[in-house]
Order: sequence, then C-alpha cells, then structure tokens
Amino acid sequence: MHIAILTFEGYNELDSFVALGILNRIKKPDWRVSIASPGAKVRSMNGLVVESQATLEDAASADAVIVGSGLLTRDVVADPALMSRLQLNPAKQLLAAQCSGTLVLAKLGLLEGVSACTDLTTKPWVQEAGVDVLDQPFFARGNVATAGGCLASPYLAAWVIARLEGVEAAEAALHYVAPVGEKDAFVARAMGNIRPFLPDGMGKARA
Repeated sequence: MHIAILTFEGYNELDSFVALGILNRIKKPDWRVSIASPGAKVRSMNGLVVESQATLEDAASADAVIVGSGLLTRDVVADPALMSRLQLNPAKQLLAAQCSGTLVLAKLGLLEGVSACTDLTTKPWVQEAGVDVLDQPFFARGNVATAGGCLASPYLAAWVIARLEGVEAAEAALHYVAPVGEKDAFVARAMGNIRPFLPDGMGKARA
C-alpha cells in the first residue's frame, strides 16, 4: 500500500508532515508513505529543505495521493509541463487535497460537479476554477476528499487510513497523536468530521 504526499516548492510543512506522521502510525510491511516532489529536493515556505522519496510519476500508481498546499501553488497549476506529470485517477485511487492543494485537483478537472474545502486565501481561486467551496473543514465524495485549514491535516490522514485500513485503525492513529487529556475528545471530533463521508457501513462509531 503506497500513499504519496505531493509536496511542491514552497510547501506548507503542516500539510505534508502532519499527514506523514499520522499515516505512518500504520505499522505494516506493505504500508509505505512517501513525500513525492517534482525534483530530488524541495524547499518549504519557511526554508526547510527535504529530499523527495518518490516522483510525481510514482504517484500515478499510488493507492492514495494527498496534495499538500504551499505558497507557490498558483505557479504549479500555471505550469503545463508540471501539471502534465500528475496522472491521477479517482476511479483507481483515493485522492485528497488540503488548502491550495484543492486548486490542483480543480485544475486537473477532478472536482467537476463536486463541492470542496480549502483555506480562505485559496477560496476565490478555487471558485474561479468553477468549484463550489464549502464553509467546513472536510468534505468527501466517493474517492475524492478535500480539507481546509492547516490543522485539518489529521482529517485527511484519518480518512485515508479509514478507507484503506478501517475506522478502528484511523481512530487508533488519531488517539496516538492527540494531546494528553484530550485524546477521546480529539478523536471524537476528528472522526465526527469524516464519518459522514465514509462509504455505507464504514461510518459506525466504535461502541
């Protein structure tokens, strides 16, 4: 199982790394989570340089793809050569995007007829792309999910885990990272945001 987190130049660390950390709570030999970038290295909005673990082409065969946000997302979507490398297919993959990552999915034509979530800065650009933007932190339809706000990263990660490994695995991953003294409340709130958007039969709360 491979989950690729698309991480472009100027990326937001919270989007890529919070999701990476939570997704890696699944400890299985065939479970792999990768930072996928256009080149060998990528620099964050705050100057943090990391090495890519996968290419954009690798994301085409990943079981799930999360598109993170960043300062330069509009440059990304304005680059035809770069966008042509993103061969994503919601019929075969789980696709999730956060904040300006939603703009990437919109420009790829993957949000046609689907409402979406994004951050307040990106909202007008996503609307200009013809997508209805919701005033909520998380929304999913079928295999495509979007989230708005940096700290919505756990919702995307939990949704991916729930879809691939089940609700109990998602709850356990969230419980591990939640603040001490707030764990049950944190998990309940996060799962409350994603549970309505899970396939029938998956959203039942744990007794």
